Amino acid sequence: MALTLLACALLLLSMQCTLAVILKTENNKPWVNEFESIELSCMIESIATREPRIEWKKIKNGEPSYVYFNNEIAGDLERRARIRQPASLVILNATRADTADYRCEVSAPNDQKSFDEILISLVVRVKPVVPRCSVPKSVPVGKSAELHCEEDDGFPKSHYQWFRNKEEVPSDPKSSPKFFNSSYTLNREKGTLTFSVVRKEDAGEYYCRAKNEAGFSECAPQKMEVYDINIAGIVLGVLVVVVVLLCITVGICCAYKRGYFSSQKQTGNNYKAPAKGDGVDYVRTEDEGDFRHKSSFVI
Repeated sequence: MALTLLACALLLLSMQCTLAVILKTENNKPWVNEFESIELSCMIESIATREPRIEWKKIKNGEPSYVYFNNEIAGDLERRARIRQPASLVILNATRADTADYRCEVSAPNDQKSFDEILISLVVRVKPVVPRCSVPKSVPVGKSAELHCEEDDGFPKSHYQWFRNKEEVPSDPKSSPKFFNSSYTLNREKGTLTFSVVRKEDAGEYYCRAKNEAGFSECAPQKMEVYDINIAGIVLGVLVVVVVLLCITVGICCAYKRGYFSSQKQTGNNYKAPAKGDGVDYVRTEDEGDFRHKSSFVI
């Protein structure tokens, strides 16, 4: 009798479980490279309703929108997606704009548990484009230098590698005999290679690689020359400038002494007597202050 009651209870429990829609997925965090296809699996594990209502919604920035509704593909996936029976969503030619959360919803009116849903987070990986690289053309020995590498299109965010003469620049220069004498810091997230003190061994052709899970891209090699500072030439140049300035100064002083820069000045007290006519003398009278002339004959 007890066994019969237990069997009935198990049968009743089995019937109740059957009257519930239950969904499952093979992968709730899939990824795909851009322009490839991806299937978002939504499998119905158990259901009693023969024709359940199936819907897909895309949730981006907190805003839901229909992807599959009333047995038709809708929204920005129209003509780029299809349903694989019974409920999986296949996205064709995925783009970076397809990165979002997708929700599979199944309604089964004839089931005791009439609704179930699964949330799937899709990531579309984008290969980096050719990075923008900046390498100084020439650097004096003993000075600092900084190399830059950057690109903005890759997703997820790119990490960077630097190469010198086709050899990868290690994060720690002491880990490689070819870079042991170099003094630099490498930031793989920002793409900067900074030399605190440049040495002759640091000269060469440098290029950068931007890399993420979707692939990588490289910029063209750029040559960096390292030259010695000519101290003797600098001192000689300074001496030449000093001598030239000294000669100019001495020349200006000599010109002043010889009067080349002096000017003749007229004062208000200078009086220039009028020219005398031939045979005529002018005499000033005391009363009127006028001039009168007297005749004089020269024999």
